Amino acid sequence: MIDLKPSINFWHDLNSNQRAGLWLFLGSRKSLQIVRPSIVQLLFWGILGGAANTLFSWLSTGTQGYFNQQGLVSYALWPFIALIVGIFLSQRVNNARLMLVPAILWLVLDTHIAILQSIIQYLLVLDLLPEFFYDYLPLVFMLFFVWQSLAVVWVFARELQWPWWERALIMVGTLITLMVWQTSARDQPIFKTITTQPSISEKAFYAQSRLLNTELEQVQLGEFAQTKWYFLGVAGAGYQDVFKIEIERIKQQFDTRFATLGRSVELVNNPDTWTEAPIASKTSIEQALNRIGQQMNPESDVLFLYMTSHGLANQFELSNDPIDLDDVDPKWLRDVLDKSRIRWKVIVISACYSGSFIPALQSPDTLIITASAADRASFGCSNEADYTYFGRALFEMAMRDNTSLKASFKQASETVAKWESAQGFEPSEPQWVIGKNMELMLPQLEQHLFPQKTAITTATEQITPVQTIQTAQP
Repeated sequence: MIDLKPSINFWHDLNSNQRAGLWLFLGSRKSLQIVRPSIVQLLFWGILGGAANTLFSWLSTGTQGYFNQQGLVSYALWPFIALIVGIFLSQRVNNARLMLVPAILWLVLDTHIAILQSIIQYLLVLDLLPEFFYDYLPLVFMLFFVWQSLAVVWVFARELQWPWWERALIMVGTLITLMVWQTSARDQPIFKTITTQPSISEKAFYAQSRLLNTELEQVQLGEFAQTKWYFLGVAGAGYQDVFKIEIERIKQQFDTRFATLGRSVELVNNPDTWTEAPIASKTSIEQALNRIGQQMNPESDVLFLYMTSHGLANQFELSNDPIDLDDVDPKWLRDVLDKSRIRWKVIVISACYSGSFIPALQSPDTLIITASAADRASFGCSNEADYTYFGRALFEMAMRDNTSLKASFKQASETVAKWESAQGFEPSEPQWVIGKNMELMLPQLEQHLFPQKTAITTATEQITPVQTIQTAQP
């Protein structure tokens, strides 16, 4: 028989119920020994739980949602069900004070879980947690919700010594009900975002062809026996501004400090630039590379290709809703580069798992730099940022001071490693892979890239363990 302690005062009962909720999370029957039920406690925890869940829902919308009364009603349904269960149990064991216990315990545990979820969500808003958290958090939050209800059933089933078949039947029924409810009620949060169907205006639709042609027509012809650098920037994912801003700033840096004005092209996926810049698609990338290849002197000029976006293994994301764009894969990019007849190439790819592009792209005349190894994520992608981690470390910091790409890569890799270590992230391990011909030619090419005289580095230059520098085979 469950022996409930009498109420003493509000604060004492509050402390006891809070400890009871924590024991409930562990599935311990001790929660029933220290819980102190009362109408005041039920109302207090009901209001506090509703507020905590409202806060979490508000943070989940990025503080941009609107209040949804249906969501609050959906939340209130579960403590109401727990109250009905309490009424049934109190009649079954002939203990009227037991009526409030399931609802109070559920609300206490739910309040603590909602506060924990709010803290995690706030850290995500500040971009202080690794990106892979986004993939697992919905599952973790659902498990929390399911467990807090199962824990109530589990504790009561053990304390009241229900037969095993009754325990199993109620647990399975509760689990199925919770999962079905959680799935169906996902569209009814307490705060909802205003969803609008992505669309492209008629002006932008007709402007894109003109924008691409204008961008490509301004690419100047290379000069005989003179080394010139050409720049192509690709901002892949259109739903985060960081990639657009990064490409715009790096292109400006190349046009001013590295003298690529008239020989630079930017392709940007972002709804704000539909009428200002050509979008980044496989078609526009191919046309840009072909145009640059036509204008370059193949023996003396060099291309600097910078691509920034999200990525998976062997996949560089191109997205610009509502346009359905195909992602870039390494084989396609290698084929397009070969068809462009561009010989000397520096290819920098800033994306998660970008190291997976190296095997297909490496050649004797190519330097490949990636923000991460083939099996590692890279970091710094958020709407609040103006550079990714690797983009800032390489272009904003290293290439402003150094006079060689190798020294810039070394500094950028060390800087990124420090940032990742401070955040507790798994090291991204940026990669450097250079072809044999490019290794010999690069010091000469760099003299025409950096304003001041390039410090020629030797092939035996030492680097720190966080970098990987390889020499590509022909």
